[in-house]
Amino acid sequence: MSRIVVAPDSFKGTASAADAAAALARGWHTVRPDDELVLRPMADGGEGTLDAFEAAVPNARRMPVTVRGPVSEPVESHWLLLPGDRPAAVVELAATSGITLLDPLAPLDAHTAGFGEAIAAALDHGVDRVLLALGGSASTDGGVGALAVLGARFLDASGRPIKVGNRGLGTLARVDLSGLRPLPPGGAVILGDVTNPLLGPLGAAAVFGPQKGADAAGVEVLESNLARLARLLPANPHTPGAGAAGGAGFGLLAWGAEMGGGAALVARTVGLADVLQGADLVITGEGRFDGQSEAGKAPTVVAALAGDAGVPTALVAGAITAEPRGFAASVALAVIAGGSAPAMAEPLRWLEAAGAELARTRA
Repeated sequence: MSRIVVAPDSFKGTASAADAAAALARGWHTVRPDDELVLRPMADGGEGTLDAFEAAVPNARRMPVTVRGPVSEPVESHWLLLPGDRPAAVVELAATSGITLLDPLAPLDAHTAGFGEAIAAALDHGVDRVLLALGGSASTDGGVGALAVLGARFLDASGRPIKVGNRGLGTLARVDLSGLRPLPPGGAVILGDVTNPLLGPLGAAAVFGPQKGADAAGVEVLESNLARLARLLPANPHTPGAGAAGGAGFGLLAWGAEMGGGAALVARTVGLADVLQGADLVITGEGRFDGQSEAGKAPTVVAALAGDAGVPTALVAGAITAEPRGFAASVALAVIAGGSAPAMAEPLRWLEAAGAELARTRA
């Protein structure tokens, strides 16, 4: 009998991390029913981070909140209260200002105001510390929408507030942070899922703008407007992670938040290193394994921890477009399903199939 740890991230837009882990385990058990499977759903700061904390922290409680979505439509969302003598909050950008909340995409006009409203609700509750999960953003507004809700003023040359969204940054002339709410006593930690800077060829506009619907001309506008913001906010645009979530990382750094590795912190919270001791294999995965996956994404963090424990790692992803270095085995759902469309249409079915395939290779 073998002991297998199953620790995938979510397959964004198709399967939560918890559902993905359960499906992989079901598939494995169809081939090796006597093996012990330990499920530890993961997250890296993007979609599913709140779920991972909820599963890992006893008595964690979802706190409902209605916020402005990415283009100001009402969104029923929530933040997570972590109990204790010094209660903390997990606020997930994907759940308030995320790309999955928006159809069609609006690369110049989407904003993070709803994320700021959820942060404000957590501060009003009196939490000691906030964990700010970035990733899955619909916008490229540099976090201005969120900061404006928290009391910052972003003004044009006439002293009027600019419009929300990246388009509004094109008229930005002055920033007033005097009314910005202070950090909670225990501070704020950014759980970023990438290490990109704010600007340049690896920045928020160039790398993530096309994913949010921007064409080449749109990317140039996004970049130019972010550069205007970078000249006015007191944060370093070169900081790794400043480009996370359309530059929301940069805006939160200007608030005073600290940058932290999202997947690494989630791994500590769920006790992943402990459950890896004595394991024979760990299975991890995400929706798309690509060139960004090595920059602090969950599968890479899981594989590193497994390597420290001397445990081989298998990778399952919807699509694998980069060499999966450091993995003992890999399965792409698009390959076994005969294409991306069928894989995305029935993700749990193909995750089960992937679990079974990995089990057969171990048998």
